[in-house]
Amino acid sequence: MDAVRIVLQVLLVVASLILTLFILLHKGKGGGLSDMFGGGMSTSLGGSSVAERNLDRFTVAVALVWATSIIGLGLLARFAS
Repeated sequence: MDAVRIVLQVLLVVASLILTLFILLHKGKGGGLSDMFGGGMSTSLGGSSVAERNLDRFTVAVALVWATSIIGLGLLARFAS
């Protein structure tokens, strides 16, 4: 049971770091912190590029892994003997 908990904790830390990176890579929609880093200087060409759509998909996938690991750790803590 301890091995599963350790694996989930490592997975949570790795997913948290990757999720933070992916969120920071997103193009800013204007008016936020992304403008401070030069996001407000780029213009939109009327739609999302393939790279932006793939980044969205990867972000959602990592967020699901992150949420699943949190739920798993919560269940282990709840039902641990």
